[in-house]
Amino acid sequence: MKKIYNNLEQTWRWYGPSDPVSLQDVKQAGATGIVTALHHIAHGEIWPVEDILERKSIIEAAGLTWSVVESVPVHEAIKTRRTDADQYIEAYKASLKNLSACGIKTVCYNFMPVLDWTRTQLDLEMKDGSKALYFNWIDLAIFDLYILKRDRAVADYPQSVLERAKAKYEILTVGELDDLRINVLMGIPNEKEIELETLRNSIYEYEKIGVNGLRENLVYFLSSIAGVCESEGIKMTIHPDDPPYPILGLPRIASTVDDFNYILSNVNEPFNGVCFCTGSLGAGVDNNVLEIFSVVKNRVYFAHLRNVTKDEDGSFYEADHLDGDVDMYRVMKALIEENNQRSTPIPFRPDHGHQMLDDLLKHSNPGYSAIGRLRGLAELRGLEMGVTGRLFEV
Repeated sequence: MKKIYNNLEQTWRWYGPSDPVSLQDVKQAGATGIVTALHHIAHGEIWPVEDILERKSIIEAAGLTWSVVESVPVHEAIKTRRTDADQYIEAYKASLKNLSACGIKTVCYNFMPVLDWTRTQLDLEMKDGSKALYFNWIDLAIFDLYILKRDRAVADYPQSVLERAKAKYEILTVGELDDLRINVLMGIPNEKEIELETLRNSIYEYEKIGVNGLRENLVYFLSSIAGVCESEGIKMTIHPDDPPYPILGLPRIASTVDDFNYILSNVNEPFNGVCFCTGSLGAGVDNNVLEIFSVVKNRVYFAHLRNVTKDEDGSFYEADHLDGDVDMYRVMKALIEENNQRSTPIPFRPDHGHQMLDDLLKHSNPGYSAIGRLRGLAELRGLEMGVTGRLFEV
């Protein structure tokens, strides 16, 4: 039999030397590529070559490859295009040059205002006893109305949600409300928990910018780094908004097929790519994940594969990788077909796994415990083999 397909590159997100999941664990999971970032460097500062090489040498000493940077964070000054935005763009360009000098060419980033991915609960118990990440509109409304106390928040929720939020708020304990606050304001690696007043001020700032202004600021950012990306061979991959709809009055610009058409057509250069995240996109009630892939597939330089299950009001929990609302078989088939057109394989990683087995007793980054992702990678690897079994010829 002659094999006529190319394997996708199997990668694993690793938070660096302090990650409780070790590189030896990653090797045992079967991944060959590492997705990581220099989380110890403050947002907006230049990534020194020495730090990049140190991290790369640790990865390579374990017999692995640093495949994708996730993420080089985009500073808020760039997203809002404040007067000092250009100095942060110059720093970003310097970091890209340093990464390229070290042989690392694929960079994931996002353009979500203030908050990174947002969940209201980090330990929703599944029927099998494992725990999953959860986004619940009722809980978000409670945070918005009674903790953040955002002006005009009432107008952003249907009456049914307002009524259910009020009823639930009245029976929550102080501890439960504090947990909700912490979960929503969790922030991202190397960032302190966002203060409520900081969030309120940012919301006011983004209200003035709006969707169109944020779109224009993304185009300005991408146009500003285009020369460096093209000369250095850097591929930029924007991560979809998570969740893919406005929350807390903040605009979203990487959520729908229309958004990606705008991003790719307004900076229509090969470096400008997409991180195809099936979980983020799959959480959108009106999103057709395969339709979005058909639009962006030529610019997909990285993929996150996970699944979600939504309810009638759009709340969702993160399901097993082969379960949920996303048809992972058809997604994998489409990815493989696109991958076969390329000389360099598309890297993918199993995203957010359930906390399960021994990991239930361990502390880890939410969504990034070892065993749930190992299960996800094994399932996805098996699915890839099942799909490609049709692509053998005698």
